[in-house]
Amino acid sequence: MTSTQPKPTIADAFKQADVNALASVYYGICDRINDHGHALANLVVAPADAEGTPDWEHAHPTNLEPPSSDSDPADIAEVKRWAILVDDISGCDDETSMLIWLDAATGQPNMAQIEGPAPDGDIAMRILGRDIGAAPPLREYSPSALAKSLDSFLGGDAKERTPANDNNPSGAPSTLTFLNPAAWHGKPVPVREWYADGLIPNRQVTILNGDGGVGKSLLALQIAAAGALSDDTLDMSPAAGKTLYVGAEDEADEFHRRLIDIATASGKDLSDLSLFRLLPLADRDALLAVPDKTGNMRATPLLSQVIKFACEFQPRLIVFDTAADLFGGDEIKRGQVRQFIAMLRQVAIGIECAVVLLAHPSVEGIKSGTGSSGSTAWSNSVRSRLYLTKPKDDEADPDLRVLKTMKSNYGKVGDEIRLRWKDGAFVLDDGKSPVGSVLVAAKAERVFCDLLSMFNRTGQNCSDVTGTSYAPAKMAKHPDAQGVSKKSLADAMQRLIDRGEVRIVMDGPPSRQRKRLILASEDFGPQET
Repeated sequence: MTSTQPKPTIADAFKQADVNALASVYYGICDRINDHGHALANLVVAPADAEGTPDWEHAHPTNLEPPSSDSDPADIAEVKRWAILVDDISGCDDETSMLIWLDAATGQPNMAQIEGPAPDGDIAMRILGRDIGAAPPLREYSPSALAKSLDSFLGGDAKERTPANDNNPSGAPSTLTFLNPAAWHGKPVPVREWYADGLIPNRQVTILNGDGGVGKSLLALQIAAAGALSDDTLDMSPAAGKTLYVGAEDEADEFHRRLIDIATASGKDLSDLSLFRLLPLADRDALLAVPDKTGNMRATPLLSQVIKFACEFQPRLIVFDTAADLFGGDEIKRGQVRQFIAMLRQVAIGIECAVVLLAHPSVEGIKSGTGSSGSTAWSNSVRSRLYLTKPKDDEADPDLRVLKTMKSNYGKVGDEIRLRWKDGAFVLDDGKSPVGSVLVAAKAERVFCDLLSMFNRTGQNCSDVTGTSYAPAKMAKHPDAQGVSKKSLADAMQRLIDRGEVRIVMDGPPSRQRKRLILASEDFGPQET
């Protein structure tokens, strides 16, 4: 029987004076920070006190030195003073500098602000902590804390597994941390983070429901692209940074067409989408989780691959499109739905990103106007749910859309954003009639005037009051109505009356007067009004 030797830790490397292993760790952290592009990292040597011990407390950009060699460290004494100087940090002042070094006793990373405005420290720590992971391992190890635990998250050794439940869908072993709120006394209250303010919270799963063909995939793609472009869209300001879109319904060519329209609408081109990653799955089995023999949801190898890539890529947003293609369970079974959402939430928390799951509403959800889908567990399991729909009016503009906030544990429910499809992308609806609607309205007014003139010439009286002589109803049935509907003719009549181009006159004997419509241009004599 063979025994497996534990992998060496960073603390072991310090104890064994393994300068090459430690250098590999430092180089790896530098590379990771520089690859993410949120800051500039350089290897430096910190000052030492009289005993040669690193003096981290007095380290400053002015007293840091370059290492004796970029590839071959001099000795362990120098390596113990090695650190990483980080400048040019996204969202921070130009003067802000951070220092990262490894603790010789524990092997854990330490981080401190050594220059710049104090408020930048928290921003920089969040960015750098996310880029390097909570505990940077040796280069050959997985790139983040989440990636290190992927085996247990996705199944792992059966001996180490615990029973799966709604809070621990993978059955991965875990420890409980009991908190005492009194310990928070006097500490700053953490600021709630959003990917898109009031709509898409960070570290949570948001469901975007949308009727078939309404454009929910296009909307999600546009929001994700805006984040990658560091651009605003639809009165939203998505968090700038990398985005990942997992699409199971469309092929790469369709995404190509949509993204070029989206980029063009933003005044950009496809070369500006370098922070966007796309995984089209229309030509393959796209299930991310399926139930096992006991009915508990289990992640598929595809989800394993997606998570491993996300750990390396570190996106600010992951979009999964759509639940019908990605969820292999029974959407009516609340337990399976909750376990699937819990899996996605683990991804959101582990990678420090927002997750958006697209879903079709049920028939009842469409009828009720709630946009809900299947089991209520879908809506109950997430902290935010949005619904993209079309106005129900038959005469409504076919390009008009309404984005409604159906659920928001952290914000306001009931808000609406009116959108309009234009040239392959969505724009905010400003309330003004588009060119097409103006032409349709003009046609309805022309048909109304032509028919009213003909009716009056032939003695067919028309009125603005509903009944047998109601003008829009009579006109809509006439062969010369040119397909204009009763409602469009009614709207046209009101506009013409408001402008004075159509007049209401009283006709008949004093004992039995009735209303009659005439064209102002054909009012050839005084009429009693």
